[in-house]
Amino acid sequence: MIETPVKKAPTVGFASLGCPKALTDSELILTQLSAEGYHTAKTFEGADLVIVNTCGFIDDAVKESLDTIAEALADNGKVIVTGCLGAKTGEGGGNMVKELHPSVLAVTGPHATQEVMDAVHKYLPKPHDPFTDLIPQRYANNIPGVGIKLTPRHYAYLKISEGCNHRCTFCIIPSMRGDLVSRPIGDVLGEAKRLFEGGVKELLVVSQDTSAYGVDTKYRTGFFDGKPVKTRMFDLVRELGEIAKPFGAWVRLHYVYPYPHVDGVIALMTEGLCLPYLDVPLQHSHPDVLKRMKRPASGERNLERIQAWRDQCPELIVRSTFIAGFPGETEAEFEHLLGFLHEAKIDRAGCFAYSPVTGAVANELPGALPDAVRNERQARFMAVAEEVSRQRQEARVGQTVQILVDKAISMGKKGGVGRSYAEAPEVDGVINLLPVEKASKNFKVGDFVTAKIVAANGHDLAAQVV
Repeated sequence: MIETPVKKAPTVGFASLGCPKALTDSELILTQLSAEGYHTAKTFEGADLVIVNTCGFIDDAVKESLDTIAEALADNGKVIVTGCLGAKTGEGGGNMVKELHPSVLAVTGPHATQEVMDAVHKYLPKPHDPFTDLIPQRYANNIPGVGIKLTPRHYAYLKISEGCNHRCTFCIIPSMRGDLVSRPIGDVLGEAKRLFEGGVKELLVVSQDTSAYGVDTKYRTGFFDGKPVKTRMFDLVRELGEIAKPFGAWVRLHYVYPYPHVDGVIALMTEGLCLPYLDVPLQHSHPDVLKRMKRPASGERNLERIQAWRDQCPELIVRSTFIAGFPGETEAEFEHLLGFLHEAKIDRAGCFAYSPVTGAVANELPGALPDAVRNERQARFMAVAEEVSRQRQEARVGQTVQILVDKAISMGKKGGVGRSYAEAPEVDGVINLLPVEKASKNFKVGDFVTAKIVAANGHDLAAQVV
């Protein structure tokens, strides 16, 4: 009998850069690669081909993406580029990536799984397996029907829409990702249920504008488990909370604009259907600056709304991002922003010094500020933000909270690291868990534990499992 030699599966190196929304695009591509028999390489050098999923939002992200492409070309030579940078125009009027790295094999924009796969098929034909080619979807990470996840097993991002309908003058996301396109609510809830069934303990809802979910479909009624559900933020969060409840899992909301209908979601937080945590991209507080930015809502209304949310849900944590030194920003407008930080008691705040982004309308606004002024204002902002955050953190000492374990050292005998409802992964601080005092209190990654906060140290806390 003549044995047929086993053909080595083609390997693909992969780099995923940027935000959680880009991460979910990477998961889709990797899932499709796996389903078609491709293997993932650990290094660029050892792969048959490399895919780089890029970010193109701010200058630092563009530089990181271009550097990674250059590294992949140097180490491998066969590179496909996808993601937001792939949609950007260069100084010569053509595709930026192609202008700067003409040897790349192909370039696509974001959320372009099929285009990426078409390029992979062209330059690295897929292996044929008559047994697996007929299987529509591969199981991955032992989660049936979900696909490959790039996050730890116990938490996952759930992208509910693509694109954005806003035309903020500093932002070029709509030109790269297009207008808002909401996913069918039945698909979103079905994915969430499979994730919880597969062991996910925390679901992080992401999009460009989570509050706008369903606007493009005029809140069309969809179906999940045989019952009608409107494609609307409130209904989505309520259903996610009900699905999570039997698993004791968390639902966390990101990129929530402060629209009036978000008030209803705060009520769901008080009912325990989602975490009392909101990631709200405010960007500024002064009405005139917000007008130049073409942001929805005004600073005063944002402050009133946050205060009303806290009246309804006192434990609410608010994280946000801001821009200092926007064109035309006066010292008085910047001082207004610092005052807002204090009044709104923003728990977690990040700040960018404004920098021009190619293609952004804000580049043409009058009153551009010198780099030194922008950077000085960013530093002043962060000093105030950190003081507000420190006060908020210190007020939590003595509280007993539920913590999701991200790291366990010797089953907790040497401590570990986790997060409460107040800390989102990767963007907020952590809670350092002290060594357990009793063997019966041992814990592992993905466990929920109850612990008492005993100390605050900057952005992080320390807690003892009880």
